[in-house]
Amino acid sequence: MPITDLLVRNAKEYRDEIALVEINPEAEDSNRRTWKEFALIEANPHDIGRKEMTWGEFDIKANKFANFLLTRGIHKGEKIGILMMNCLDWLPVYFGILKTGALAVPLNFRYTADEIKYCLKKADCRGLVFGPEFTGRMETICDRIPDVDLLLYVGEDCPTFAESYDQYIEYCSTEAPHITLTDDDFGAIYFSSGTTGFPKAILHRHRSLTHSALCEQKHHGQSREDCFLCIPPLYHTGAKMHWFGSLQAGSRAVILKGTKPEFILKAASEEHCNIVWLLVPWAQDILDAIDSGEVDLGEYRLDQWRLMHIGAQPVPPSLIKRWKKVFPDHEYDTNYGLSESIGPGCVHLGIENIDKVGAIGKAGYGWETRIVDVEGKDVTEAGKVGELAVRGPGVMTCYYNDEEATAEVLKDGWLFTGDMAEMDEDGFIYLVDRKKDVIISGGENLYPVQIEDFLRKHNDIKDVAVIGMPDPRLGEIAAAIIELKEGRDTYEEEIEEFCLDLPRYKRPRKIIFADVPRNPTGKIEKPLLRRMYAAEGLVAKEIEKE
Repeated sequence: MPITDLLVRNAKEYRDEIALVEINPEAEDSNRRTWKEFALIEANPHDIGRKEMTWGEFDIKANKFANFLLTRGIHKGEKIGILMMNCLDWLPVYFGILKTGALAVPLNFRYTADEIKYCLKKADCRGLVFGPEFTGRMETICDRIPDVDLLLYVGEDCPTFAESYDQYIEYCSTEAPHITLTDDDFGAIYFSSGTTGFPKAILHRHRSLTHSALCEQKHHGQSREDCFLCIPPLYHTGAKMHWFGSLQAGSRAVILKGTKPEFILKAASEEHCNIVWLLVPWAQDILDAIDSGEVDLGEYRLDQWRLMHIGAQPVPPSLIKRWKKVFPDHEYDTNYGLSESIGPGCVHLGIENIDKVGAIGKAGYGWETRIVDVEGKDVTEAGKVGELAVRGPGVMTCYYNDEEATAEVLKDGWLFTGDMAEMDEDGFIYLVDRKKDVIISGGENLYPVQIEDFLRKHNDIKDVAVIGMPDPRLGEIAAAIIELKEGRDTYEEEIEEFCLDLPRYKRPRKIIFADVPRNPTGKIEKPLLRRMYAAEGLVAKEIEKE
C-alpha cells in the first residue's frame, strides 16, 4: 500500500488521539539558538513551548495542503521541496505532497543558498515549502530558480517573494483528494548526506516508504501505548523512518527541538516517552552530564523508558557498556541503513543480542545481505573484510538523473553500500569502515573505525576521528583528531603510551587535539577533516615513530 494509507487509517480509527507533540524548550527566549550544534539558526520568536496534533487534525492538514497544491497545478509525478526545521507542520506538509501523487523532496537545513539551488534543480522541483529560518538564504536565490514557480512560506511575516502557506490552506477542502496511488508510484527523493561528495538525489517508490514503516515496527515492537521521542532532523531518512514505526502502530510521537541532555531527559520524563533514538554525540553528552553532576537523574521520571537505540554511524561498544551501567534496565538496539535503502533497518542487531554489542546485526525484516570481495564474490570466511551489499523492498529505484552513479552501486538488484564489513562465526555483521576511508599505509589496510573504537576507551577522550594523511614513504599514515572531555588536559605522549596496546602498524602517527565535526545525522565529516589537515605541517604536532 502507499504510505499515505497508514495516515488515513489512523485518522479514521484514532481520530481524536494525539499523534504528534512538538516541544521547543528554548522558545521562551528568542535570543537563544536552537539546534546550535548543527545549524546555528536563531529560534523562531513565534514558537511556543508545547504544541500537539491529533491524528484527525494531521490528516485534515495534509488534505488541505494537497488540495491547495492541486489548485496550483501540481500534478502526479512532480516534485516539491521541503526546507523546514523540525516542527508540527513538517509531517503534514510531507503527506500533503504525497497525497497529490507528487514527490516530496526534503532538504538538509544546513545547505547553503547555492546548495539549495543545486538540489532544487537536480530534483526538478516545481515548488518549495520553507520556514522562517531560511528566508535569508532563499532571498539570495529566489530569482535564480526559474523552474520553481511556487514558493510557500510556513510561519508569520511572510517575505514578499513567497506566498503564505497558512493563509492559503486555511480555506482549502478537508476532503481527501481523488488521486489513486499504488506501491509502484514514486513517493520521494532524498539527498545523500554528501560525506563522499556532492549530494546525490535518491529516488524511492511508495513501496520503499511503506516497507520502512513495517520494518521499524517489526524490529522494535511499537504498540499503540508507546511514545517515541524524535530528535534528529526529519529531512533525513533516519529520523523519519524511525517515526514511521509510530505511524504503523498508530502511536504518539514527540518532536523535540533541542539536543541538550536536560532537554532530552525532561521531554522523556514529562511526555512519558519510552522509545528514544539517539545519535552517538547525544548519548555521550547525557552520560558526561550525569558524571559531572550537571544532570541529576532523580529529577526525572524515566522508569517508563524501555528502549534506547542508536544508528546513523558506527556505535562504539564502550559507549553502550557505559550506558548500560547507568541505565541497566534499558533495552538497546542499533540499526544500519542508508538513504539509498530508505534509512535504518536493512541490517538490525535486535534487543535480544546485547552480547553482540559492536555488531550492526543481521539482515533486517524483509532484507538480504552479502559481503563481497573486490571481484564481487561472496566472502564466507569469518573475520574477512569485504564490501557490504543489501537487497530488499527498500532499495532505491536509482539516483535520479544519474545513470552512471546508479550503475556503480546497483547490480542485479543488490545495493553496494560502500561500507567495508566483516562477519563473525555466528553470522553477525560488524562495520569496519567506509570503503573510501580505508587508509593504505605501507601496503597495510588500516580501518579508521577500529582505531577510533580503541581510542574512545581512553577516559579523557570525548570523540575521535582517524583519517589518512599523505606520507612520502608510506603513502599514507593514520592521523587521529581527538576531542577531549571538558577540563581534561592530555598530551601526545600519553596518547602514544595508550596506543602501545595497538598493533604497531595501526598506531596513529599524528595526533591533533581539536573538535570532531559531525553532520546533523551524527556522521563524522571526514572529507572536511581531510581538507583541513591533509596538507603537511597544519596544526598537528607529529609523534615521531621509529
